[in-house]
Amino acid sequence: MTRTPPLLPLPPSCIVGLFRQRRKRFTVLMEKDGQTISVHSNNSGSMLGLTRPGAPLLASPANNPARKLPYTQEAVWLETRAVPPELPPAPDAPLPGLRGFWVGVNTAVPNRMLEAAFHAGRLDFARGYTECRREVRRGASRLDACLTGPDLPPLWVECKNVTMVEDDRALFPDAASERGQKHLRELMDIVAAGERAAMFYLVQRPDGRCFAPADVIDPAYADLFYEAVRAGVEMYPYRAVVSTKGIDLGEPLPLATSQDR
Repeated sequence: MTRTPPLLPLPPSCIVGLFRQRRKRFTVLMEKDGQTISVHSNNSGSMLGLTRPGAPLLASPANNPARKLPYTQEAVWLETRAVPPELPPAPDAPLPGLRGFWVGVNTAVPNRMLEAAFHAGRLDFARGYTECRREVRRGASRLDACLTGPDLPPLWVECKNVTMVEDDRALFPDAASERGQKHLRELMDIVAAGERAAMFYLVQRPDGRCFAPADVIDPAYADLFYEAVRAGVEMYPYRAVVSTKGIDLGEPLPLATSQDR
């Protein structure tokens, strides 16, 4: 059987090493062949549960070979004996038979995935829209994307990367996020103005069965999330399929209701 390539392929020159330490905000240390390599990380969240020394780390080469940090952190291997039985063994495990899965931690991926999935016709909520513009200014704000189409209201989209799962729920954020709260308020204002607004949550791991805001981490964000739902902001969590070959778009996940909190 021929498999289609992922929407966001990774270069074959990616390397796998071992996570050693998170240093400062945007650097992690990786060990590869006995050497320590400083790797750029654009993930400013806590990466809760994903900074375990010795965990395999997937890094891609920088587009600019002259960049100070020559690699970018793409994913971390989460080894666990508690992998749900319905998940098959990962075909690209760092070691044969190693139980677990890759978790995508590159926060630039959701924006790129939204655009790629839009052009591939794989976003049901965007049917009828013909143009996707990224990083569009609206008033004093800049939003991740704006979709437009004939006889359709603009659809403004904010994208978030999700790497945390607890009790079968994919959760966002993994650290208190005033910026995330600001985005929800902005989207509610857009809906009140008669246009569409949506959150696109890309869950870059396979073990969450539904999506919910992380009320234990950021209760203010959780309250705003459900307020935004009631106000008409559309919420679209999608599972990503992460491998050493790249990231593809999986199935949409259901929302947990506020009564389940």
